[in-house]
Amino acid sequence: VQLQASGGGLVQPGGSLRLSCAASGFSLNGYTIGWFRQSPGKEREGVSCISSSDGSTYYSDSVKGRFTISKNNAKNTVYLQMDSLKPEDTAKYYCATDRYTSCQVVVTTATYNDMDYWGQGTQVTVSS
Repeated sequence: VQLQASGGGLVQPGGSLRLSCAASGFSLNGYTIGWFRQSPGKEREGVSCISSSDGSTYYSDSVKGRFTISKNNAKNTVYLQMDSLKPEDTAKYYCATDRYTSCQVVVTTATYNDMDYWGQGTQVTVSS
């Protein structure tokens, strides 16, 4: 069972990146899938989530209107399209899944122990 996050990099303010989270060893169907981020000295925070039940999407207030989460069932992969990036979006981004944690929890209070599986993270740096 593995989640492989990729797509991070260095981008200028206002730019875009698309992160990918590929699952292997299990199907993402039936799992809540969330994107989290953590920067040095800060708590890990959930920024986006897609529900397993109906595909509903959720976003934290800090990224709403700029980030878009989507899922490709055939590729067993979840994406996070990040537009209008700001320096404060700089962080290591992680994808994670869980069968029972709701998306409402993911984008508000979820911690490491609330999710079953975690990817290794991909660094996003927004700087001029």
